[in-house]
Amino acid sequence: MPRLSEKTAFLTGGGTGIGRACALAFAREGARIAIVGRRVGPLHEVAQEVGKASGQVLPIACDVTEVASAERALAKAEQHFGRLNVIVNNAGAVVVATAEETSDADWQNVLGVNLTGTFNVSRAALPILRRAGGGSIVNIGSVLGLVARRERAAYCAAKAGVTGLTKAMALDHADEKIRVNCICPSIVETELAKRSMARAADPVAERLERARQIPLGRLGSPEDVAELAVYLASDESDWMTGAAIPLDGGLTAY
Repeated sequence: MPRLSEKTAFLTGGGTGIGRACALAFAREGARIAIVGRRVGPLHEVAQEVGKASGQVLPIACDVTEVASAERALAKAEQHFGRLNVIVNNAGAVVVATAEETSDADWQNVLGVNLTGTFNVSRAALPILRRAGGGSIVNIGSVLGLVARRERAAYCAAKAGVTGLTKAMALDHADEKIRVNCICPSIVETELAKRSMARAADPVAERLERARQIPLGRLGSPEDVAELAVYLASDESDWMTGAAIPLDGGLTAY
């Protein structure tokens, strides 16, 4: 039996990269999926891919930084599918800058999408998960929520907040059978990462250097993250909550 055959998932940032890979992996494992994001075009493209894999999918336009938008999207997904069992908070934004170089607008955007967006969706999802008898919240954090990197002040702050929020919510809602865990990837080959590396003086050299820093010798793939998300969404991880799991090719083993 597919590992998620009895699950319905709500997946933010679902139009590209890690979100797309999660949608396809969840569909493969039998889940019904609401894919959520600000850009409608990519959502519908992913929905078509999921549909070809015989998955039940609902694309929903949503800005997770706005409470009302997050609440509407969750309500629409619950009404369409009848319940939600899994929430995957994947929407993200990054700025390459020191604290001194970070503008007020960039700070608000990076904190808003990564941390406030995760909070908005998770808080609004709690009553829905209670109605389903419990469930799993999977936050896509970052290794930079555990350790730091130069010129990532706002991003490190936001992802450290996601790590802390994960642990706090896990403790607050364990007695309701609502599990909360966080995946902390190192650099993954997504559009966001590619745009970041493209800003380097020599993007090819930057990519090679970033891969060289990882003990396993390669950047992560969206599918690497998606497979761990499947595990955390499934009943196989039923005794796991409050975990912030490095998925980093050995980077934080130093």
